[in-house]
Amino acid sequence: MPDPTSPLERLRALQGADLPVHGGRTLAYVYDSGEPEVDRVAREAVATYAASNALDPTAFPSLLQMENELVGVACDLLHAPASAVGTVTSGGTESILLAVQGARDSRPDVVRPRMVLPATAHAAFHKAAHYFGVEAVLVPVGADFRADPAAMAAAIDDDTVLVVVSAPSYAHGVVDPVAEVAAAAAARGVRCHVDACIGGWVLPYAARLGRDVRPWTFAVEGVTSISVDTHKYAYAPKGTSVLVHRDAALRRPQFFASAAWPGYTMLNATTQSTRSGGPVAGTWAVVQQIGDEGYLRLAGRALEAVDAIVEMVGAEPALRVVVPPDSTLVTLATDDSCDPFTLTDELVARGWYVQPQLSFGDHGPTIHLSVSAGTLAHVDELRTALHASVAAAQASGPVAVDEQVVAFIEALDPAALGDEDLDGLLAASGLVGTSADGDLELPSRMAEVNAMLDVASPAMREALLVAFLDRLQRPVRGVLR
Repeated sequence: MPDPTSPLERLRALQGADLPVHGGRTLAYVYDSGEPEVDRVAREAVATYAASNALDPTAFPSLLQMENELVGVACDLLHAPASAVGTVTSGGTESILLAVQGARDSRPDVVRPRMVLPATAHAAFHKAAHYFGVEAVLVPVGADFRADPAAMAAAIDDDTVLVVVSAPSYAHGVVDPVAEVAAAAAARGVRCHVDACIGGWVLPYAARLGRDVRPWTFAVEGVTSISVDTHKYAYAPKGTSVLVHRDAALRRPQFFASAAWPGYTMLNATTQSTRSGGPVAGTWAVVQQIGDEGYLRLAGRALEAVDAIVEMVGAEPALRVVVPPDSTLVTLATDDSCDPFTLTDELVARGWYVQPQLSFGDHGPTIHLSVSAGTLAHVDELRTALHASVAAAQASGPVAVDEQVVAFIEALDPAALGDEDLDGLLAASGLVGTSADGDLELPSRMAEVNAMLDVASPAMREALLVAFLDRLQRPVRGVLR
């Protein structure tokens, strides 16, 4: 009989409360190939290299070899020229951070650097703006949720160090007009980064399968760098992405070296120093295991699942697809008969995790699905769950936030809130509660929480969720015996 106090048994018990990472039902955060052998190879490779350190390529040359091969595969997918170089990072956010930092540092003559973003660009660019002191210039998108090339071009000025486009955008799953925007950036001598963290490992195969894919790779003149996440549609273990630059000169400002201390001369290609070899080895092994034809097959499955989801949504009068998807991301909206946050809860209750997206600008709340190859085998189950969830949400009626509460929230200044104010708001919103023994309790259903967040300003949402995270991450003492 297993010892329930052993670390591994405790891990299994703890994991019981987590979302499933296999089975194709978690439609955010994880990407499931649906192939058990891929998962087995990944686990063994990660374990084999868990103690290795990619900090020094001369100490662990096998990791350098694997990274160079992964970058080479990415270059082939992205139509990169022979001059292209790249770096394996910890994920899409780090790839984006490095693209922004490198662009900033390539222009030391610019005192107040700016980057031009479509309003749909990933929040990681705002994080980079915050970290690196680069002003984010947001440009409204068109009715099709794609970047507006003319507006993007007009926003470029002498202080612009980077222009950004998405392939596809996360919130709506559409590919921006990369060729037009990149041409405008090139005409001003400005770098153009394509955020293909989601699409980079699936759009090339979609094109090979005969899908209509807008130009977005290095085949487009003016594209200077592309980020593509291997831990998404390369179906690799969490913790890897690839950032590719058109040539070495573009990448060079990304590197950091320091001999200004008595220890070893620090030399880093990424924001990290010590890097576990586990994710690198796991990614390399998975890419080798699946291979080119395997990725073509998996892309076909994922896209077939997308088509089935679009079809099933069309059969539900209360639902619509916000915009036809260009890749593997589907965004749903509801009519007045069906509350989107309640629908989200109902789907989760039936074993399908989908991600609510709050109102933004003139657009109301939506529901996001990241579809994987592993989802295809379960689309009939999703159809049944979706139909039942819509009926349940309609029967429940809309989630209403008291008008006085709305007025109170609107009158608050997020920057002026203290801890007691935030504690009260968190309790009122239902984000946190306290059990009888004083432990923090999370809500089992989120519709009322999301409805309250939806009426709050973006600044208030940020303040509340930062406070929420702060209260979640508190020490648990007395663990070691």
